Amino acid sequence: MHKTDPRPVHSYYEHSRNRKIGTPALEHDSTFEVVVVGGGLSGCSTALHLAEQGVKVAVLEARHFGWGASGRSGGQIINGFACGQDTLEKLLGLETARQLWDHSVKSVEYTRKLVDRHRIDCDLTMGYMHLAEKRRQVTELEETAADLADKYGYHRMALHGRSGLGTWLGSDLYAAGLSDSGSGHLHPLNYCLGIAAAAKKAGARLFQHSPVTAVESSGGRTTVTCNGVRIHCDTVVYGCNAYLDGLAKEISGTIMPVGTYIIATEPLTEEIALELIPSRAAMADLNFILDYYRLSADHRMLFGGRVSYSTFEPLRLTGSLNRRMLRVFPRLSGTKIEFSWGGYVAITRNRAPHVGRLQNGNWFVQGYSGHGMALAGYMGKIIARAVMGDTDEFDCFAGIPHKHFPGGRWLRMPGLVAAMGYYKLRDRF
Repeated sequence: MHKTDPRPVHSYYEHSRNRKIGTPALEHDSTFEVVVVGGGLSGCSTALHLAEQGVKVAVLEARHFGWGASGRSGGQIINGFACGQDTLEKLLGLETARQLWDHSVKSVEYTRKLVDRHRIDCDLTMGYMHLAEKRRQVTELEETAADLADKYGYHRMALHGRSGLGTWLGSDLYAAGLSDSGSGHLHPLNYCLGIAAAAKKAGARLFQHSPVTAVESSGGRTTVTCNGVRIHCDTVVYGCNAYLDGLAKEISGTIMPVGTYIIATEPLTEEIALELIPSRAAMADLNFILDYYRLSADHRMLFGGRVSYSTFEPLRLTGSLNRRMLRVFPRLSGTKIEFSWGGYVAITRNRAPHVGRLQNGNWFVQGYSGHGMALAGYMGKIIARAVMGDTDEFDCFAGIPHKHFPGGRWLRMPGLVAAMGYYKLRDRF
């Protein structure tokens, strides 16, 4: 856990969580076939899929399940990757980029299947829209829709000009929008807790308040130290993401923790809520430092934005996000902000997810770069299959090349902070 992590989470999601996962802390030496480190979506999904195949698996979570990004995010389940398909084409070629795109589409469909199969009450709602304020962004939307249709065979998107946005969004700010019927949103914490509960039901052992302090591998066996006790296992899966904290030094330098933040209003009347977002879709603009927002099931406006590359929470955060929200929805002036929270996501240098296997035989998945809500649950299935010997899908992701951030753990932060000045300026034009 980062020593600079935000205060205890006072989020709308914690307020509206619909279950608790009653699990003990690890207190005794144990033996498992697989130990998963991290109780977010990646870890819980991996454990679920292994347990369903009869594997003896334990999940170790330093805080409580869903405490990190999996329980704090904007909740968007979306196709594609933060890096964009053009980056994947340059790194891997068009054919592999197509395979990865297909996996991203499947990840959303798989999220829906997991929700249905395990009867997870998480307010799953389909519909998503990318929004353009400027002419160059409208062109970007046009090119995106054409590329995905022509090169990737994806035909679930539709371009809407200013006059056609009214049925989707009650704001005059935008010049155009690109809707995606294949993406959507959900309550991230309730979804993550639902996956954790399903893993527990399938036979996985879940331990919270169990921070891992050391992992040592030798002779084909691994020893995990946690709470002063040891677990012996065949293999470890790291699903820590932004909270890896140097536990696996070979991959710590390929990710960077980035703070992202959300506010939630008091409940609105249904009439007002549906005037603001009549489609109930999730929304996000195309700015580098983007705004993203959606309605909750109880008609609150959940509005996210701002980022911090320094691991320090921005000053006057709630007021700043409120002003950004009023820029989109002036009608919400005077509306009470009841919740404000944040947390870290892990980004990679190229903004593509980082998946692989270490020299000691242990596995990892990290660096979703803000696009992990659907992909993390899907990757749990892929990692579980790989652990059991089927690496076809895993190899597709593991082939994405990654580089360490320059400057080491501390010196890389000033460079990223400085770079944000350029992108903030660019967003204005």
